[in-house]
Amino acid sequence: MKFNELNLIAPILQALETEGYSQPTPIQEQSIPILLQRKDLLGCAQTGTGKTAAFAIPILQILHEEHAERTHKNIKTLILTPTRELAIQIGESFAAYGRNLRIRHTVIFGGVTQGSQVQALQRGVDILIATPGRLLDLMNQGYINLTNISIFVLDEADRMLDMGFIHDVKRVVAKLPLKRQTLFFSATMPPEIQKLANTILVKPEMVAVTPPATTAELVNQSVYFVGQKDKRQLLQYVLQDKSIKTALVFTRTKHGADKVVKDLVKEGITAEAIHGNKSQNARQRALSNFKENKIRVLVATDIAARGIDVDLLSHVINYEIPEVPETYVHRIGRTGRAGASGIAMSFCDAEEMQDWRNILKLTGQKIPVVEGHPFPMPAANQVVINLPKNKEVVRRPNAVAGFNSGNNNKNRRFSGGSGRAR
Repeated sequence: MKFNELNLIAPILQALETEGYSQPTPIQEQSIPILLQRKDLLGCAQTGTGKTAAFAIPILQILHEEHAERTHKNIKTLILTPTRELAIQIGESFAAYGRNLRIRHTVIFGGVTQGSQVQALQRGVDILIATPGRLLDLMNQGYINLTNISIFVLDEADRMLDMGFIHDVKRVVAKLPLKRQTLFFSATMPPEIQKLANTILVKPEMVAVTPPATTAELVNQSVYFVGQKDKRQLLQYVLQDKSIKTALVFTRTKHGADKVVKDLVKEGITAEAIHGNKSQNARQRALSNFKENKIRVLVATDIAARGIDVDLLSHVINYEIPEVPETYVHRIGRTGRAGASGIAMSFCDAEEMQDWRNILKLTGQKIPVVEGHPFPMPAANQVVINLPKNKEVVRRPNAVAGFNSGNNNKNRRFSGGSGRAR
């Protein structure tokens, strides 16, 4: 199917063509017709499936058709999202797809002074993209009124729960008109999120494009069993492979992220960290430097990384194994996006072995074990943790796992020319 088969208006089709997109992803193909019929939607979709375009495109068309000749005085659409980075990227998507329409949007988030955001609101906007804290703050100050909202989007609801925003979300929902169209997106559906969906959706259509416990098909995964103290050297060893142009490295803690960056920079590898203790400007600068290939490695914590969208990111490295197995799925979903392939490497020490088992159980996959690297887990620890008997072993004594050896990567390409919108 092509975008021109989805009954989209010419200005949006022209914008998609300008962006180089012709073929919708599965979630776009399923969601756009539902949303154009003004139905509520429950979308179960991981990041990287093209979710943003799936709601941005029909919202722009609806607003154009229903409010084309009206002023921008009242906010008509509210999109609530958990992180600053994701809010900014959603704003960029609306700018791209709505470039030929007279529809205004703005993005508001905390961590920066509110002056410019207030000025944008006072000039008038049709679409407001916001994080919960700053939204409630500006509502309390009288700068935002939600009484004219006709479309409400709750994006990444499960991450809202993880970050402790669920009560803020409920406070916002309480201020919305009862008669509205609601779009609810979540990568996973824990009980509390399911309960929230049931309370704010009315006879929704459901779209599930990737089961929440699966990982991207185009991501080549592997695991290194390594001594905890040797992870620093293993990372440097892996990054000796010059074909790794960019890598997103995950740590559990902010302190850990800063330490990894310090060690890499000491070895002459350009790197920056992105986490909650960094200022908004510092986070945006690090992300921009990474996107523009000014730095080779971006080290992130899970909360800060949610919403990072980097075209053609080839590598994700789990420097530390996440305690929550679903987090692994989100992490490696940063690569292998929109038809491109990617590689995910995980460094697992003895203390993280149970967490790794939980990941294998959740995903139902046999993830190859890389042997032959210079920093193997001490034999005594291997006996104690009782490595899985059916492990699939990749022996690569002369090459870094993921490149230049092994059948899994023989014909891998890192082309992003899928013609698909995100």
